[in-house]
Amino acid sequence: MATTKVIEIISRVENILQDSGIRWPRTELQQWLNEAYTTILLSRPDANAKTGTFTCTAGSRQKLNSVFVDGLRVLDVVRNLAVSSTKRVVRQVNRNILDDQRPSWHNESETVNIQHWMFDPRQPKEFFVYPPASPLAELEVVYTAPVGTHALSEAQLDPAIGNATTILLDDIYVSPLVDWICYRAYMKDAEYGENANRAAGHLQAFTATIGAKSQSDSAADPQVPGRVT
Repeated sequence: MATTKVIEIISRVENILQDSGIRWPRTELQQWLNEAYTTILLSRPDANAKTGTFTCTAGSRQKLNSVFVDGLRVLDVVRNLAVSSTKRVVRQVNRNILDDQRPSWHNESETVNIQHWMFDPRQPKEFFVYPPASPLAELEVVYTAPVGTHALSEAQLDPAIGNATTILLDDIYVSPLVDWICYRAYMKDAEYGENANRAAGHLQAFTATIGAKSQSDSAADPQVPGRVT
């Protein structure tokens, strides 16, 4: 849940930069905050995961953007939702296995009861379903959505005004957001050796934090066999 305000992020950054909108205008820092959202999603697609009802098109190949126009990546297909379906769960399988065992599976009868789904990371906005879907099939799908951007004015970004706009990612991402903005700010003066080193330090901290979260999430994943709870 996001409770941290944008002006709080800007204030933290300005404390590190020892600046108050002089060398780095606050709207410029806001621009890099918007950039940080996108950068985090590249490494952590689950950072802005959404769940919705996906109405299938006829056949085996499904395109995320046919329903979720802003969808960036399929994360999971959970279960059948169609009223006329059995409401059973949908399991992910390796498409190569299905191709080997049922080479003509793409041409099998269409149904509202989907059993399996398949995903190729090279095509993040598409997935296959088995058996092929009828146009009445509906699935619960988890996907990555874009975060959006802030467009606050310089006056609104003044901490004294007290603007209540919150950041667009969960509060756990506050530190990497701050580090990314500082990295971009110091890169503005990278011709000075000290600032280039500071920029590199903040980029390293950003990368380390995002990587550490990925490792901790993997360690706590209840689906990992043999994990001690």
